[in-house]
Amino acid sequence: MSVPPFTVSSMTTPLSAPRFAPHAHEPAPHVGPEVSLSADEARRIALRAQGLLGARDQRAGVRGVLRSLGAVQLDTISVLARSHELVPYARLGAVGRDVVESAYWTETHSFEYWSHAACILPIEEWPHFAFRRRSYRDRPQWHHDLPDGTYETVIKQLRTEGPLTASELGGAKNGGEWWDWSAAKIAVERALMYGEVVCTERRGWKRVYDLAERAIPDALLHDDLPDAECLRRLVAQAGAAMGVATVADLADYHRLKKEQVNAVIAATGLTPVEVKGWDKPAWADPAALALESAGRRERHRTTLLSPFDSLIWDRPRTERIFGFTHRLEAYVPKPKRIHGYFAMPLLTGGRLVGRIDPAREGSTLVARQLSLRGPQDVVPVARALREAAEWVGCDAVRIERVNQPELAAQLATALA
Repeated sequence: MSVPPFTVSSMTTPLSAPRFAPHAHEPAPHVGPEVSLSADEARRIALRAQGLLGARDQRAGVRGVLRSLGAVQLDTISVLARSHELVPYARLGAVGRDVVESAYWTETHSFEYWSHAACILPIEEWPHFAFRRRSYRDRPQWHHDLPDGTYETVIKQLRTEGPLTASELGGAKNGGEWWDWSAAKIAVERALMYGEVVCTERRGWKRVYDLAERAIPDALLHDDLPDAECLRRLVAQAGAAMGVATVADLADYHRLKKEQVNAVIAATGLTPVEVKGWDKPAWADPAALALESAGRRERHRTTLLSPFDSLIWDRPRTERIFGFTHRLEAYVPKPKRIHGYFAMPLLTGGRLVGRIDPAREGSTLVARQLSLRGPQDVVPVARALREAAEWVGCDAVRIERVNQPELAAQLATALA
C-alpha cells in the first residue's frame, strides 16, 4: 500500500472527543487525502471490514457479525434461507439456523428498525436512531388517518397483555390488497416508528411488538442525543463496516442524506483517502488501514451471498469495487429475467465471479441457472453449492443450466 507507516492513534478521533458539526447543507470540509490506495487494496479493505477476509471470529459468533456490520437487512424472500440467516452463514460457515435466530432475538441483543431498509440492529445503537424517531414524530400522520383512540388502544393492549403480533392486536389487514392495513396495524407501525413500541422478534415472519419501556435496557432507553451526535456515530459505524467508502456510500449504509454525512464526517475519525479508479474522494477507517498496511496473508471466503448482503446491497459501490453488476430480479417479470429469481453472487478469492439462482426440491438443492467466468471457477462453485446444500439439509445438488454448457461435465465431476 502506497502509504508510510503510521499508528492508528495518530489518525483516530475518539468517539467521545469534542465534535464540530457544520450546517447540514454545507459540503464536506475540503481535506486532501492522507493515504493513496490501489483498487485492490480498497477491495481487500472492504472485504476485511465486512468479515469476508481473514480468520472467522467464531467466538463472537452471530452477535459479533451483527455488531461489526451494524445492520443486517431483513426480507420476506426465502429460497435457501432468509437473508438475515444467509449473512452470518457467509461469514461464519454452517452455523445452525436456530442458533442464528436465537442470537438475534434473545437476551435483548437486538431490535428491528429502519436503517438501510428494515434491519436487525445491535441494541446498543438504539440511542443513535433518536434522530430518525424524532423525524417520524414530526410527520405524525404518516400518510394514514387513524380513528380516534386507536393508537392509545393499541398501546394499552400491549401494556396489559405483553408482546403481540398485529394479528393478535386485532388483525393486520382490512381484507383488501396486501397493503390494505387495518387501523391496529397502522397504529402499531406508527408506534414502532416513533419508538414507543419495538419489534423484538419475528414469529412466523410476523413482527412481535412490545413496549420500548420493557424491551430496551434502561441505560439505552432515551432520545437524549442530538441529531449531530446520532449522525456522527452512524457515519463512523458505516465507515468501519465498509472499511473505505465515498460520501455516497456512507450515506447509503443507513439511508442518510449526503448533506447529513458531510455535516459530521470531519468529526468521525475517518481518514481522507484517494482510491485509484474512483472518481470521488473517499474516507477510510484507520483500523482498516492499519490492518491492510500490516500486509498479512489472509484467507478469502468462498461463499454464496444474499442479494441483500451489506457487501453488495449498494449497486454503484459493488460495480466500483468488484466490476460486477448485480440486480435482484425477483420483482422483474419472469420473461425479462437474465440471471434468475434470487440469483446469489458467488464470492471466491476476493472476487465476485458468477451467480447461482438456487431452489430446493425436497432434499435436492437445484441450481436453476449458473453463470461463471470459466474453468477456474468450477471448483469454487461446486464447493459453495455443496456447503450451502448441507447447511439447509439437502443431500444432493442438481444443475439445470450453465452459461457455458461445455463446463457442465466438469461441474458434475467436481460435485461428485
